[in-house]
Amino acid sequence: MTTILQKIVASKRTEIEEARRALPEKELERLLDNAPAPGDFQAALERPGAVQFIAEVKKASPSAGILRTDFQPVAIAQTYERHGAACISVLTDKPFFQGDLSHLSAIRKGVALPLLRKDFILDRYQLLEARLAGADAVLLIAEILDRATLPRLVKQAEELGLQTLVELYDKENLPRVIHSGSRLIGVNNRNLHDFVTRLEHTLELAAQVPAECCLVSESGIRTRQDVLRLQEAGVRAVLVGETLMRAPDIGARLDELRGINLAGNS
Repeated sequence: MTTILQKIVASKRTEIEEARRALPEKELERLLDNAPAPGDFQAALERPGAVQFIAEVKKASPSAGILRTDFQPVAIAQTYERHGAACISVLTDKPFFQGDLSHLSAIRKGVALPLLRKDFILDRYQLLEARLAGADAVLLIAEILDRATLPRLVKQAEELGLQTLVELYDKENLPRVIHSGSRLIGVNNRNLHDFVTRLEHTLELAAQVPAECCLVSESGIRTRQDVLRLQEAGVRAVLVGETLMRAPDIGARLDELRGINLAGNS
């Protein structure tokens, strides 16, 4: 049986080829001189002290459907910035998550924080798109990239000035993620094959991640206690999407997760 992840990847390959026919790669490369200079995504996550937050702009997901009906990407990103997020993740997949690369471009003009293009990156063409849209980093998913492609994309991203957050779910992929060339390692607590989420997944793998890497826990972070448990395990940053996107007051929810009370004190 074909999994949702396999469907997404097949759709993405078609999408890339259609984009390449419409605008060849060499045309994108010619536009690079006018692209915004990338910021330091990793440095924003490695500030000393508490766990840092990558707050996600995401309208929908295949498993949960529409997360927020009043979806205003720039306003949401500006709220994240005001309430202490270190970085912002922007979901740009259209068919399955109702995202768009234009959301990232618009957010780049509206906030100063480092931005992550979160998508199913399979090809250098998407790295060029991300760079031109104003991304500072891209997500690479080990489960959809083979042994040769993962380090190649890390290197190609670096050549374009982009940093990479390399994500895994299956623990068997951890050695090649560590050796991919990226120092940003994300553990997805959501199984991409069946979408079951377990916060303990990061806790079980944390000790195997080298200390020189910046460990990011992704998905399933719902409470301040979750954040503290991850911090104790050596996690440097968390990526939070659905918990924030479903909140009636996004800023207040982010404050709560960061341990900030209503008076603005930690």
